[in-house]
Amino acid sequence: MIQMNNIVKRFGAQTVLTDVTFKVKEKEIFGMLGPSGAGKTTIINILTNQLEADGGNYSIGASPFETGLMLDEDGLYIRLNCLENLNVFADIYGIPREKSVAAIKSVGLFDAAKKTVNTLSKGMRQRLALARAILHEPKILFLDEPTGGLDPATARGIHKLILDLCANGATVFLTTHNMEEAVKLCDKVALLHKGKIVEQGSPAEICERHNAIKTVPDLESVFIKLTGVELE
Repeated sequence: MIQMNNIVKRFGAQTVLTDVTFKVKEKEIFGMLGPSGAGKTTIINILTNQLEADGGNYSIGASPFETGLMLDEDGLYIRLNCLENLNVFADIYGIPREKSVAAIKSVGLFDAAKKTVNTLSKGMRQRLALARAILHEPKILFLDEPTGGLDPATARGIHKLILDLCANGATVFLTTHNMEEAVKLCDKVALLHKGKIVEQGSPAEICERHNAIKTVPDLESVFIKLTGVELE
């Protein structure tokens, strides 16, 4: 569903992505792991045609209408309430507004449907941004650190929703710097350091290749071994 081949991206004299190559299968949850500044968001921006690559090529098995996007900058209309925000995008997509109600229920915000965005907590805003991303039932979902800064209970709720979306046929590409999250959610992961993929495969495969016990701390140890830096 998603493929990148030898992608290079530069901003001026700085090269931020070097020879990035990976594949994401249909109905797979693929995690791009790396610390802040590694190039994770740049990869999403290229895949969603917000940036042009300076080298290499990529392909996506879905039209722009068939993709959903959740970024760190949520872009919500702060003076509108939750339901009104979703209705704006339902109208843009040309889908019934009943879809807005279904999406807001799916992220557990139905009781807050009439609250304006500027009164919501960070966790509630992130859930609303996720509801907007899945409003039109996309084939491919791009999630940029979807649980960053959230409390454990809210993060678990978003994890369950992501797993449910994949079980219902969606392909999910997410970025994270949380190794535990990657192990819980992802079929495959790629470890990104300074714009280069230093390792990729299933979490278990990566640990096995580096003779580590197949647990979350040891996957993190692999990253530290390969890069010399910690994720958090």
